[in-house]
Amino acid sequence: QVQLVESGGGLVQAGGSLRLSCAASGRAFSSYTMGWFRQPPGKEREFVARISWSAGSTYYSDSVKGRFTISRDNAKNTVSLQMNSLKPEDTAVYYCAARPSDYHPFNSWGQGTQVTVSS
Repeated sequence: QVQLVESGGGLVQAGGSLRLSCAASGRAFSSYTMGWFRQPPGKEREFVARISWSAGSTYYSDSVKGRFTISRDNAKNTVSLQMNSLKPEDTAVYYCAARPSDYHPFNSWGQGTQVTVSS
């Protein structure tokens, strides 16, 4: 497993942007598939985006496609989520997650960072 720490959350107006970062520890980071999930108030955690170990493949939920971009820097052990055109419904606690391969579930999680989008 890897240890994950998110940062970059905050309060932003609708239409604004935020960039979340996730710092990972562990030598195996570069081989892991990384993902972002979120949990809106009163709702279950939901998938946002994922990126393959080589950054050659990305996948997004329909609700964020075209507005959010996931990226990673294996040399720095970081994964980021650039969020543009934010909407109030994007308000949630955002979590960084990791899994050893696409044949495993996400099994390493950060503590979460709050994103609040005001209307």
